[in-house]
Amino acid sequence: MDIRVGIGYDVHKLVENRKLFLCGVEFDHPLGLLGHSDADVALHAISDAILGAVGAGDIGQWFPDTDNTFKDADSKELLRTVMQSDALKGWQVGNLDVVIIAQQPKILPMVPAMRKCLSELLNCSVDRISIKGKTTEKLGFTGRGEGIAAHAAVLMQKL
Repeated sequence: MDIRVGIGYDVHKLVENRKLFLCGVEFDHPLGLLGHSDADVALHAISDAILGAVGAGDIGQWFPDTDNTFKDADSKELLRTVMQSDALKGWQVGNLDVVIIAQQPKILPMVPAMRKCLSELLNCSVDRISIKGKTTEKLGFTGRGEGIAAHAAVLMQKL
């Protein structure tokens, strides 16, 4: 069996007057993430992990922030594009592990909704997806509430 592992990372700044999306789910939070798209750091890290696993570049190459086509894009649609691309033909997600680093909001209450959203986007069962929220004990930019970071690791299996 052909299996490959990919890792992804992303970070965005928290600002006023933006909605906050993580793993495709909107959070009730006074701040949102600033970016060219909707700035869903988790979906961006996941996209990078998947693309990296199959040797297909990264989301910056696929959806450059210099292209207005992707201005305010829904990151779920970007991930759908990746998953339906020729680069992913014959590949399936074996498992996905995501870490979201944020002082606020609390991640745990939203994990079931995020796992459900990801299972639909990735066409895999919920039990293949793990999402964890971590704080930095108020250290660094995430600890000060200036931004949110995400790490993703994925195992891709050739069908």
